[in-house]
Parts: sequence; C-alpha cells; structure tokens
Amino acid sequence: MPLLKRKKGEKKSAQGVRTAMHEFKRGKLHSGSKAGPKVKSKVQAIAIGLSKARKSGAKVPKRKKAKK
Repeated sequence: MPLLKRKKGEKKSAQGVRTAMHEFKRGKLHSGSKAGPKVKSKVQAIAIGLSKARKSGAKVPKRKKAKK
C-alpha cells in the first residue's frame, strides 16, 4: 500500500494535535489557562491543539463556520 503524501504545513499541525491529545488522555489538558476546567471531549482537545499550532505559525486550514 503506498504511503500518503502530506502537505507541507501538516507536520506542525499534526504535532500540535498530538501533544494536545496526549495531555487530554493524561487528564492534564485545560481549556483556556491552567486554572480553567479540564477538557472532557476529544473534539475540544483537537480544537485546542489546532489553535496552539496556528499561534505557533503552522499552516493549518481555516476554521469551519458553525452551522446555524
């Protein structure tokens, strides 16, 4: 089976999500700051990881708008 080619910016964004999920699994990921409540959903953990990757300058796709 051939390996999938990643886009250039995906490596940093994947790293951000990976670290956020690691913290989430260990119960150390908080929303906002360290004083905020613990994250309870996987989706929220992924969103936090992507947000941190964006702030560090990684090329991450734009956020999808919420459905109304």
